[in-house]
Amino acid sequence: MADVRQRDRVPPQVGAGTMEGQNIGATGEHPEKSSRTARDVKHLHARFNDWLDSDLDEIPIVPTGARLEQGAVYMDLAADPPAEFTATGGMAAREGQCVVPKSDVPYQIWNRLLGE
Repeated sequence: MADVRQRDRVPPQVGAGTMEGQNIGATGEHPEKSSRTARDVKHLHARFNDWLDSDLDEIPIVPTGARLEQGAVYMDLAADPPAEFTATGGMAAREGQCVVPKSDVPYQIWNRLLGE
């Protein structure tokens, strides 16, 4: 009986025959994290022509087709005016959008994008 209780409290070790409860998947680079920035997008660079290039470099653009994280806040800079939205399951950046993840933008720049 003691063996059963001990087994229930201790998670299985890697290679112990089960991977239940472990986060297993592809590791490595996330292309959505090393994508182009607002400075690299010609129409955004023109739209925000009064901004410093260094500020535009702080605004990553999610690549077309990249899945958005459910529950995360984003902004589409191609919209007029840009507005925040919360991603739902299955959402991805579509052609023609310039989606920016709030989590990757300094709050001062995010507020400036919103016109605050």
